[in-house]
Formats: sequence, C-alpha cells, structure tokens
Amino acid sequence: MSSAPDKLLPDMALIALGGNLPHPRFGPPRNTLEEALRRLEAAGCQMLARSRWYRSAPVPPSGQPDFVNGVALLRTALDPERLLALLHRVELDLGRARGERNAPRTVDLDLLAQGALVRSAEGPAPILPHPRMLERGFVLKPLCDIAADWRHPLSGRPAREHLAALDPEDAIEPCTE
Repeated sequence: MSSAPDKLLPDMALIALGGNLPHPRFGPPRNTLEEALRRLEAAGCQMLARSRWYRSAPVPPSGQPDFVNGVALLRTALDPERLLALLHRVELDLGRARGERNAPRTVDLDLLAQGALVRSAEGPAPILPHPRMLERGFVLKPLCDIAADWRHPLSGRPAREHLAALDPEDAIEPCTE
C-alpha cells in the first residue's frame, strides 16, 4: 500500500472491487477479486497501489452474505469508455451476471475516477467521478488506505474528509482471513 497524489494524472484511474459470492474455480470472494486484479494487469493496466481487503454488510441491508471490498489505483492508456468495457469484460469472465440491482455477485468492478475528468449523466458513459462513491464507506475506507489526500474533483475535499462525514456505525472492517 502506498499513497497516491491528491490529484490523479490523466493516465491514472481509481477502481473499486467487491464481491460476496464464491466463484466455482477461484473460491471465496477475496480470491476472485485477486484474480480480477491479475486480469487487469494482464490486460495492460499497471497496479500503482491497492488497499487491504475489507468486509462490509450488503447495502441496502439484506440476508445475502457480507461483501469483500477494496480499491486499486491503476495506470492505464485506456480512455474511460475502454477501461469501463475492460472492467465489464473481466466481470463477465469471472461469472458476473448483471440483473437486479444490489444482487449478490462474484465480482463488481466500478470505475471511481480517472484523471481529473468530470462527466455528468448527460455526457458519455461512464459518469465520473462515480456518482455514489461518497455515500459508500466500503469504497471510501479502502480508498483512504491508498489515497486519503485524493481530492474529489467536484467537492474539492479529500477522501479522508468524506469518510469522516459518514455514519461511524457502518461496519466496515479489515478482512482477517
């Protein structure tokens, strides 16, 4: 784990990783997420930093298993559209079936930010920065492992301040296994 700058260079991207179902080949979610990172590197993305893994309850609360979550900082020559397509391809290859929102899944890869790009819903996909990242402790806590001083391009505030503003009751703990 290393620290990222407060602003991302144009060839840098933050991605969130999560999953709560075992994969038939790779086993528990943590192993599947490690495989997702290997596949991103094999596709030409350079891993600059990554968080530890965290365990979090499903959002919204449900009877499904807890999630394993993390954040990675990548260097990539891909533009946001092609990077998002790569993330979706890795998800599909690892058994992600898109359907009901907030359903259990083997893997979920979200593009949080790329460079200093800001894109609204009216512009091309993906929306950047990710529209719900500031509401999610399971994104902000691992993000702060690697980039606590990274400034959200819309708010101008560092990630650590956004994390401090969340409900401290949210149970997001480091994975111990």
